[in-house]
Amino acid sequence: MPEGSIRKLIIVVLAIVVMTGLLVDSAAQKRKRTRRRPSSPKITNPDIYQPSPVDNSNSNNAGTPGTENSNSNSNSAQSQDQRTIRTLSNQVDKLSDKLNDIQSSQQSMVDLERLSRAEQRSSQLRTELRDVQGKKADLEAHLEQVEYDLKPENIERSVAGYGTTRPEELRAQRQKSLENDRTRTRQQIDQLTGSESRIQQAIATSDVELDRLQKKLEAADKAAIENAKTGSQTNSAQPVASPTPTP
Repeated sequence: MPEGSIRKLIIVVLAIVVMTGLLVDSAAQKRKRTRRRPSSPKITNPDIYQPSPVDNSNSNNAGTPGTENSNSNSNSAQSQDQRTIRTLSNQVDKLSDKLNDIQSSQQSMVDLERLSRAEQRSSQLRTELRDVQGKKADLEAHLEQVEYDLKPENIERSVAGYGTTRPEELRAQRQKSLENDRTRTRQQIDQLTGSESRIQQAIATSDVELDRLQKKLEAADKAAIENAKTGSQTNSAQPVASPTPTP
């Protein structure tokens, strides 16, 4: 084969190889470019796990002890709540009883003070009544004496010792003076009689108030004694509470 044809053949083979390399290089670059493009994430729903009947039976059997423990805990909590409520109720009852005792004692103190004041007022009214009656008795005795002196013979006797030429004028003056004294005495007696009636009425009212307060205090004392007896009997009859075992 001539050398010129051999060279041509070699040049053609080299050209083919170069062209093949260029094509391979361009294809590789295209592949790289396509790989660099970000792909959108694809969301897939995972499969739901469904346990087998054997697993369900095992889970149910495994949950039974926990249920028993929760039931026992709830029962113990309920019993503890009931004990707490009972304790609080007893405390409220005791406090209400103490409050009632305090109120009754305060009312008793008020009634005692009112009774003492009523007794003092009654005593003062009776003292005033005695004074009024004493004055009235003195005025009545004086009125009797004036009535006695107003008799003509007594008037004559009273002026007989005076030496005068006009005894009738002396008798008239004596009579007029005695009559004025009688009028004044009667008025005073009437005033004292009105005061006496008012004081007697006030004493009667005070006595009624005294009697009412005394009966009220006696009833309160009896009620307190009965309550004390009932409380002591209840406390003695009530059994001692035993502690409740905690589950």
